[in-house]
Amino acid sequence: MPAQIICGKTLSAQVRGKLKEEVEAMRAINPSFKPGLVVLQVGDRDDSNLYISMKLKAAAEIGIHAVHKKLPKTATESEVLHSVMEVNENSSVHGLIVQLPLDSIHSINTEMVINAVAPEKDVDGLTSINAGKLARGDLGDCFLPCTPHGCMELIKQTGVPLAGKRAVVIGRSKIVGAPMHDLLLWNHTTVGKADILVAGIGKPEMVRGEWLKSGAVVIDCGINTIPDSTRASGKRVVGDVHYESAKDQAGFITPVPGGVGPMTVAMLMKNTVQSAKRFLETQEPGKWIVHYTKLNLQRPVPSDITISRSCVPKPIDNLAKEIGLLSDEVELFGRTKAKVQLKTLDRLQTRADGKYVVVTGITPTPLGEGKSTTTIGLVQALGAHLKLNAFACVRQPSQGPTFGIKGGAAGGGYSQVIPMEEFNLHLTGDIHAITAANNLVAAAVDARIFHEATQSDKALFNRLVPLSGGQRKFSPVQINRLDKLGIKKSDPSSLTEEEITQFVRLDIDPEAVTWQRVLDTNDRFLRKITIGQSPTEKGFTRTAQFDITVASEIMAVLALTTSLEDMRQRLAKMVVATSRSGQPVTTEDLGVCGALTVLMRDAIKPNLMQTLEGNPVFVHAGPFANIAHGNSSILADKIALKLVGPQGFVVTEAGFGADIGMEKFFNIKCRYSGLQPHVVVLVATVRALKMHGGGPSVTAGTPLPKEYLEENLTLLEAGCSNMRKQVENARLFGVPVVVAVNAFKTDTPAELDLICRLARDAGAFEAVPCHHWADGGAGALDLAKAVQRASDAPSSFRCLYDVQLPIDDKIRIIAQKIYGADDIELLPEAQQKVELYTKQGFAGLPICMAKTHLSLSHDAEKKGVPSGFVLPIRDIRASVGAGFLYPLVGTMPTIPGLPTRPCFYDIDLNAESGEVVGLF
Repeated sequence: MPAQIICGKTLSAQVRGKLKEEVEAMRAINPSFKPGLVVLQVGDRDDSNLYISMKLKAAAEIGIHAVHKKLPKTATESEVLHSVMEVNENSSVHGLIVQLPLDSIHSINTEMVINAVAPEKDVDGLTSINAGKLARGDLGDCFLPCTPHGCMELIKQTGVPLAGKRAVVIGRSKIVGAPMHDLLLWNHTTVGKADILVAGIGKPEMVRGEWLKSGAVVIDCGINTIPDSTRASGKRVVGDVHYESAKDQAGFITPVPGGVGPMTVAMLMKNTVQSAKRFLETQEPGKWIVHYTKLNLQRPVPSDITISRSCVPKPIDNLAKEIGLLSDEVELFGRTKAKVQLKTLDRLQTRADGKYVVVTGITPTPLGEGKSTTTIGLVQALGAHLKLNAFACVRQPSQGPTFGIKGGAAGGGYSQVIPMEEFNLHLTGDIHAITAANNLVAAAVDARIFHEATQSDKALFNRLVPLSGGQRKFSPVQINRLDKLGIKKSDPSSLTEEEITQFVRLDIDPEAVTWQRVLDTNDRFLRKITIGQSPTEKGFTRTAQFDITVASEIMAVLALTTSLEDMRQRLAKMVVATSRSGQPVTTEDLGVCGALTVLMRDAIKPNLMQTLEGNPVFVHAGPFANIAHGNSSILADKIALKLVGPQGFVVTEAGFGADIGMEKFFNIKCRYSGLQPHVVVLVATVRALKMHGGGPSVTAGTPLPKEYLEENLTLLEAGCSNMRKQVENARLFGVPVVVAVNAFKTDTPAELDLICRLARDAGAFEAVPCHHWADGGAGALDLAKAVQRASDAPSSFRCLYDVQLPIDDKIRIIAQKIYGADDIELLPEAQQKVELYTKQGFAGLPICMAKTHLSLSHDAEKKGVPSGFVLPIRDIRASVGAGFLYPLVGTMPTIPGLPTRPCFYDIDLNAESGEVVGLF
């Protein structure tokens, strides 16, 4: 009786149909997702091209995005390996197969190339890892080689039970023979006169029918050609089995072609879809498996840097994997810090955000409240102790205060970002990039003033639009300037003399330049300088100044931007001066905005670090909290919220007290980000509240007065008025408030109880003492539980004012509702700016108040809750690119000075160990 034909085409069509349904199901949940396959071909062989085209066709039918990447036959081994590594790092690709030539020009180590393929993308199943798993029977934890897998499916189609059957595999290739042997072995076949024969020897028609056991299952994997004068090509394709003699002896047989070949392709597709499924499973929210670091608590608590050094950080790429970042989304800066690419947001766009928590404080005092320490302690408690996905987002500190009087800003005690020296010094160079970008603008401003003053219109035009190849051509940024002027021309030769004058003359008023140079160092002698004193500047001097880098508008732009394109637009809109006719002059008018974007292209990526207990931390952007908005970046928060998933927490910190940083967090940052916070954590200390209650002043370096070291409930209760006001301020925005009392060892139980009771009376959702400085996350466990409960409480977030209100009305709302002022007073210069910015179209921007952080009023000496005052507005300035107006309340330096004994006296480098000493 003739053998039954096992039709691979029919079975493969069924497999492809099921795979198409699986892909459609995946995309129903993740519309932007598509399984990805890369076929990397070296050289150009006809037989390879045929099979590659079959694979690409099948992939398109199923819904797999397949790419055929070709390398020439002359490609070297290193070039091939480089291409493999590129695909390995591409998170949109889930399968990679490599087709190497039989006769490459250069010697290529096939084994090395195959094993360079990431095992999780080895859909051919040929790497040593996948082959090893197959050999030891881990069939569910590896990719099965496609041809043997296809053969097994064809054998199963016959209905012949495999257990106990005798099987023979002819051929020991690593692609077919060896893995086929393993598959049959793990399906309980034995060796003997074959009930099942798999031929993969690569010899045309070698196996004769008379060799076969009657009724055997014959799977022919061979693809060979023999001469045939009856065919147009002069040859025909045959298998390893002599078909004509075998079909009468076998019970089942696969034809060649049309048998194993289609199933090989189908199994490749199956492996690719399986790889894509595994990838998606790892991206589901709630999948964090973080290896937290157990703290070795010491008493007394050592210095911050001693604690930081006592903990060995996890390799940052390990932490990135733990929290669901892909390798191609992470750019490593050594072993302890990395940048995260913005494409992470695109990948996670369909994932729900986590819970959003902002940490703020009472009005600051020289005694410190510990907001940064509380932020880190809370995240450690949420993550390492409650086992919730938790992420901290904090600002990058300026090096000015680090070497000046304040020291580092990485938290403290057992609640720190580590390594603290990396955190406080340079990090990944973002602040240096801002310095370079800012000063490029400053140079462009003064150069333009100089060149316009010393050249005719024609000379300016010829230099601004130089001849190249006999023609003049506008750059894109110059086309934008022409559009702004209403000149709809792109041919430089077509401009009239009047249009040329308009185009080349920014006509900047030197007395109305608002852009300053910056430096990330405390240097009081740069607060007012004269520039242009060299003879080469031909007497064009003017008075100018330096600000500290974190006061630059570019820093605020970085913190408030939502994408690379948004950053470019914001940088282009920055107003640097006013023309003599009263028109705002922007960086786009100067032609420098594109260059600024280039300088900032890496700075826009958030920096990943970790806490002492191994929680993830984004350190990104560090705008001043007085003349800017004092919050870390929107992008860091957005990425973190996606990574933690809907049940996780992102904890960010707002600078200074709730009247400054928190108000700007809500009215500026949340307005631009569109994010809605779930909880406010208000940090207070017994000591600081006593100062607000009338306690004596404190001088750095001298012992604390006894009022701060002994129980004094009367003084403390008086000072709690400030906490009550800040709780009320937070509740104005419709968000639950949890008060965190950052406890010191000198605090008494009665003092802590009093604060908690008065906080709850003021409307706080909860108030709890915290000991995270001494105990790490365990010391903030009660706080974490309270935050978790508060995040589930009803809330109705709202901004304080409508941005379309007149400028003075917006200022008045903040002054009266947040500070407690009776009214505001616009001094003449401020009144002129209201009129100017309204005329220029900037009146619709949010307000960023620039006032002292040491009091709710404009007078730093007035503690507690001042009343009966009128808030004087000395001036108003515009950060149009960042997107806010900042009224100046009183005077304040924009670059700090150094004290008599700066921190740098204690900072040094151990030449033997290479460690920084003296940093705190």
